[in-house]
Amino acid sequence: MPSRFSTGPYQNIRDAETGHFRKRSGGNVLSQSTFANSMTEKYSLSADPASWGSALSPEDAEPDDHLHNPTKRDDDTGTFFTGRGFANLGCLLLILVCIVALFAGYPLATYFTQSTLSSFGGFNIGGLNASGQVPTMMGNRGLIDVDTPKEAYTKNGYYNKKKMQLVFSDEFNVDGRTFYPGDDPYWEAVDLHYWGTNNLEWYDPQAITTKKGALEISLTKKETHDLHYQGGMMATWNKFCFTGGLIEAAVTLPGASNVMGLWPAIWMMGNLGRAGYGASLEGTWPYTYDSCDVGTAPNQTKNGLPAAALTQGDHKYQNHLSYLQGQRLSRCTCPGEEHPGPMHADGTYVGRAAPEIDFFEAQVSTDEETGEKVGHVSQSGQFAPFNVNYEWNNATNMIIPDPTISEINGFKGNVFQQAMSVVSKTNQNCYQLGGTSCFAIYGVEYKRGFDDAYISWLNDGKIAWTMLAAGAGADPVAEISARPMPMEPMYLIMNLGMSENFGTVEYDKLVFPAIMRVDYIRVYQPTDEINVGCDPSDFPTRAYIERFPEAYSNANLTTWKDDYKQRVPKNKFLETCDSL
Repeated sequence: MPSRFSTGPYQNIRDAETGHFRKRSGGNVLSQSTFANSMTEKYSLSADPASWGSALSPEDAEPDDHLHNPTKRDDDTGTFFTGRGFANLGCLLLILVCIVALFAGYPLATYFTQSTLSSFGGFNIGGLNASGQVPTMMGNRGLIDVDTPKEAYTKNGYYNKKKMQLVFSDEFNVDGRTFYPGDDPYWEAVDLHYWGTNNLEWYDPQAITTKKGALEISLTKKETHDLHYQGGMMATWNKFCFTGGLIEAAVTLPGASNVMGLWPAIWMMGNLGRAGYGASLEGTWPYTYDSCDVGTAPNQTKNGLPAAALTQGDHKYQNHLSYLQGQRLSRCTCPGEEHPGPMHADGTYVGRAAPEIDFFEAQVSTDEETGEKVGHVSQSGQFAPFNVNYEWNNATNMIIPDPTISEINGFKGNVFQQAMSVVSKTNQNCYQLGGTSCFAIYGVEYKRGFDDAYISWLNDGKIAWTMLAAGAGADPVAEISARPMPMEPMYLIMNLGMSENFGTVEYDKLVFPAIMRVDYIRVYQPTDEINVGCDPSDFPTRAYIERFPEAYSNANLTTWKDDYKQRVPKNKFLETCDSL
């Protein structure tokens, strides 16, 4: 019986003597040598290829010879102008064009299409500002807050109806923000006493934060720095500035609309003066002037002239018109003196200063007809030099759309300021107490310069009044020239305090903490007049501020000359420049 290792009828048998295997088939056994010889004979070829039976002559044609024959093809006409030739040439030209585009065209295209690197309102590329901060914060916010609704990115002007583009916004939606120095890329709260207006509170960064989607500035009854109250003031000084445009803020005013004493405000000032830092303000605030005449002189007079400067002014100060120190950085500045520039074509300096425009200063007044106390806002431009008796040309240059709500302010000025101002009744519901805590829109729209320049103030989302540039025209009696609508790069300021200088304070009726809430603040500019930054080439501020850093950082220096010990630049209207 076959073994379980059997392969059927074919088995290998081992020779007992030689040890070699033999193949057996049907009982016939073939030796290995015989098997090998039969295979060799079957598959071996003769050494003579001619005997193989194939056509091996080079003259014999084969079906695939055309693939290997280097000679010209049968259809070759001997000319380059064939479809294949043009295809080859086109391929070479395409490769050449790609190489040129890569190494020459791409660099040129990049150069001519690249966007100009922006300083985003700071001093350096990428938005580094004066304190070395990069304008990023929670949400990676730049100049425009990521929370600003897209529908608010453009709007038409209230007065000029031109299309406006959003250039800055802060929605204050992130709760818990703080504004100590270095905390925020654009805003910085101050830590000082605002002595210039005899404020009753100390301004402390602790008084400002964000809560429930709005900025909150608090005024509390608190013993601090030998004062009895603590308030807050913050600004974008030297971090974000703009020149011209529309600025809106949605605000809930602090306290109640029928209790006197609080002094909330949103305003703007030229960057060469820092609010609360007296040395920087002496000789700059509130000038807006570019002429060389008596308007630049101390007390607005020279050798007792004009007579009106001594007789047609503030009755509290012997009818003197001005106690200002004179415009420190005027068009009269002698060559070589300290001045931020630039120069006019005639070689004189451009008059520089720190004018002020108030979006609002909220107050409570008694209605003459009803005797009731009603909330109002005064909305003003604070300018120098002054008209005689502080009377500006408002007969045809003041536009008040609704006289039932707005009227010219009874306060016109004093020896320290002239106020082009109107008082308007507010939305009585938009207060912290006694109303619905709604947000009313206040703001300013303005165009700088002369001629068609103007300033419009907004109250509750509508124009309250407009001042045309001609209203600040020349005054021949005061012997001063026209004052332009502010030309300087302006920064934003928001504060809440108290002062008896501003009006009656009803200490027994005030409720603390008083809180001013700001839902948002937005800045727009005409699409063809974008001008953002604190150091524009036509009105630079950076180099000058860096030359006199203490004037802008030490609030204890209240004056330029006496405290800061700096020399006032020579004025060629008052003295001879050759005597330098």
